[in-house]
Amino acid sequence: MSHADDSAGSRRDFLYYATAGAGVVATSAAVWPLVNQMNPSADVRALASIDVDISGIAEGSQLTVLWRGKPVFIRYRTADEIKAAQDVALGDLVDTTSNNNNQPETDASDANRALDKEGKWLVMMGVCTHLGCVPLGDGAGDFGGWFCPCHGSQYDTSGRIRKGPAPRNMEVPVAAFTNETTIKLG
Repeated sequence: MSHADDSAGSRRDFLYYATAGAGVVATSAAVWPLVNQMNPSADVRALASIDVDISGIAEGSQLTVLWRGKPVFIRYRTADEIKAAQDVALGDLVDTTSNNNNQPETDASDANRALDKEGKWLVMMGVCTHLGCVPLGDGAGDFGGWFCPCHGSQYDTSGRIRKGPAPRNMEVPVAAFTNETTIKLG
């Protein structure tokens, strides 16, 4: 093999690598916009989490906010509502799981559904687990919690299904206090 053959081979190799590299760059430049358009838009990313000011909520009332296109109930419960929720035996519940995204795989005791240790704050998706209706609150139904008039599902003061066709407790979203008067959803 002569010296001329070695230089021709290395030139040929260089041309192959340069062409392949240019092809990779061109393909990446063409594919990136297609992949990037599948990312969520800025308005969707902005709704991924929201801060809710709870300073104006009186004890025994609730605030309903819209998050990710669904209502979220934020209830400041009274001592009677907390006691009623804590006194329920797990065996009396239709769904014995907490359905709590903050504490997955926990039972449906009130302590596993309330946002704070005292049990004063209950944050849950305001959507009936039967067909997605929005239940009525403020002590509606036989259990003092929420009542879905569409098909008769009744929830207690902890948002647990007690009667009717709904199969699960109302969902507790990921939520946390960022300070004494603000709850962050998401």
